Amino acid sequence: MKVGLLGLQGAFLDHIPHFDHLGVAHTIVRDNKGLDEIDCLVIPGGESTVMSKFLKEFGMLSHLKDCIAGGMPVWGVCAGSILLAETVDGEPGTLGSLPIKITRNAYGRQIDSRRHLIDIPLFGRHDFQAVFIRAPRIEVTDNKVVVHAVLGEDPVFVQKGSVMATTFHPELNEDHQFHEYFLSL
Repeated sequence: MKVGLLGLQGAFLDHIPHFDHLGVAHTIVRDNKGLDEIDCLVIPGGESTVMSKFLKEFGMLSHLKDCIAGGMPVWGVCAGSILLAETVDGEPGTLGSLPIKITRNAYGRQIDSRRHLIDIPLFGRHDFQAVFIRAPRIEVTDNKVVVHAVLGEDPVFVQKGSVMATTFHPELNEDHQFHEYFLSL
């Protein structure tokens, strides 16, 4: 198995120690050839508008949509979840691969970023320290989307089939459970 880390912008490098720990081959993906050489893809946190612009400029958008539609497992982290969403701030999303509505920066600006302990029943965890940085808010729009974790009443870890999204940053913890779970999709 070979994991791709979308390397157009954002915190893709923070995922490398996790995949190294799990002994999984990984590569940074910056073009369509790179997409063809991987089995799954992490779309990292960062600036979703910049990543969207680069996906379009580098001619990757259509090919990435096809890869996801064809069943390639994809994990969107924070900005990555924004790219995967069907609707973003009331407008059509970039990839539209996950039936959710997203509101950008729903909890405030950078200064409002913080850590929260959340429950993740899927992992049997009741104390996962989740790092939220200018996090988006998810509204699930399809009953086939599984909500794995919430903050208050807001979904923060969702999945439909081989597409998962977190509005927080598991890569900033030393815990490898999210990366291990992603590899099982």
